[in-house]
Amino acid sequence: MPVQFNLPPLLLLGPLLAAVVVYVVLRWVIWPPRTGTTPSSVSEHALWVGVIGWLASSLQGAMNLGIIPADHSAGGTLTSAETIAPALTWSVLGCLTVHALGQITCPGPRRLRRQAVLSVRHIGDFLPRRLALTTAAIFLTAAAAIARTATLPGFPAVATTTVPGDSPDSDSYFSGGGDGRIPGQEVAGWLGGALVILAGGTWLVLWLIASRRQLETLDAADNAVLRTIAMNRLLRTVATVAAGLGVIAGNFAARPDPAQGATSWTNPAGLAGTVVLLVMWWWRPPRLAAAGLGVRNRPEAGIAAGRQHPAARLVSSLGALLGPAAAVPLLAGAFFAQALAVATGYGFAGFGLAGVAALMAAAVLLVITAGELLLQHNYGTPDAPRGWPRQPVSPALLTTAVLALLVFLIVLIVTAVGNARLAEGQAWVPSGLLAAGVCAAALPALVTAKRRRGIPDAPAGLDAALRAITVHRVVRTLAAALTAQAAVLLLTQSNAWAAVLGRAAFGWTDPAESSWWPAITAGAVLGVAATVIAVIPVRALARPAPAPLPRKEISA
Repeated sequence: MPVQFNLPPLLLLGPLLAAVVVYVVLRWVIWPPRTGTTPSSVSEHALWVGVIGWLASSLQGAMNLGIIPADHSAGGTLTSAETIAPALTWSVLGCLTVHALGQITCPGPRRLRRQAVLSVRHIGDFLPRRLALTTAAIFLTAAAAIARTATLPGFPAVATTTVPGDSPDSDSYFSGGGDGRIPGQEVAGWLGGALVILAGGTWLVLWLIASRRQLETLDAADNAVLRTIAMNRLLRTVATVAAGLGVIAGNFAARPDPAQGATSWTNPAGLAGTVVLLVMWWWRPPRLAAAGLGVRNRPEAGIAAGRQHPAARLVSSLGALLGPAAAVPLLAGAFFAQALAVATGYGFAGFGLAGVAALMAAAVLLVITAGELLLQHNYGTPDAPRGWPRQPVSPALLTTAVLALLVFLIVLIVTAVGNARLAEGQAWVPSGLLAAGVCAAALPALVTAKRRRGIPDAPAGLDAALRAITVHRVVRTLAAALTAQAAVLLLTQSNAWAAVLGRAAFGWTDPAESSWWPAITAGAVLGVAATVIAVIPVRALARPAPAPLPRKEISA
């Protein structure tokens, strides 16, 4: 019997919107058109393609695929085509799309004439052999685990019951029942189809990497290494996804039949998947050697010397502290948010995720402000002139921040209207207050960067460049925080959006549902966007304007 499902049309807009966001970030933020093609810009682009690909490859939301929960009121069950297909699509097609966009976003030729490359490029010329063989073995192992699930029967879930102990004085209780599962053939069909699509998509992206045009300012050897780097990051990502599909199959196979009295189970495939993840993290790509640069891509001597200035090294070292500063609230933020929720009377759902996101942003802004004060204390003098950059924030980042503010305000207003219609209280207030608090925390960093004393012995333009880096980091943090707050509102208040836009208009009419998929999808996309915005790299301290291209350029 063929599998029938009816996915709402707007569900397709989620992956499309995510692809557009990734393309814009890769092409105009991480590798802006004016930076030129240098070994540093190429390596940075390849790194962030790998990072975003890892973020898009998570199968955590599909781990219970095919499992029927004993508690029928639990949401998020993956037992029908409408829920299984999106859970697998976002991971399998997401990671492949990111790596494909990484090749498409490479800048086009800038010269009027291009050198012809007569050699035919094949995948095997750049493929890392040992990693390719390891990935193939992981795919075969996952295929075997999936094939095993096709032979397993399904069984219904049994509601959990609590039975007293044997004697009246005994305090021991026994809980019976457990989760069920759908027939194994259905799970094997979904997982096997996902594995086949992953393998075919991997081959297509490898072909795209091999056939992509040469980057004109890199020689043939560096272009070959760059293709190997891209293939390395792709194979490591898809190997992890394939192992994740095997872990899902193992989780399905390990579930015992509650009707037979068995309640405990273990999934050995989970340990194997963890080992694969660690191995792929360890398997580093080759490094791109510094190629001979053209005149228009070589930095000026003064700027290159400025990067060795102690003040510049201090600002660079502060960038490494921003990540740990943002990670600290992840450990203590949940407790703080829950205490704040109790003190203010708002639910934990309102102050939970929103509170942690705000604490992360506030910690980053605090480190940025402390860095400016430390810079002034160590190197600033009252007599030195204070420089201010002509363009403190790049147009791409400024546009991103403005869009983040508009999106947050729209989400906040619609959520407030929906809460009023449902008479569920003012659940939008926590995110609004926390967003305002983050904006207020950014003011000291901006004021300190503006009024900081100048650096007397710095090369020309270095003081202004250091201020631009601080402003960039502050605006980046604000944009990520506002986007994260909008994502939290969509994820936790999806029913408020359903009350405004209407469930029936989007093919969802069950009033008992605790969430509304269009808002959940939009919240997931904004959550990924907030993560990407938070790691937008700072440009170099200063970049010289590219020399004008000649009207004719003769190639050798």
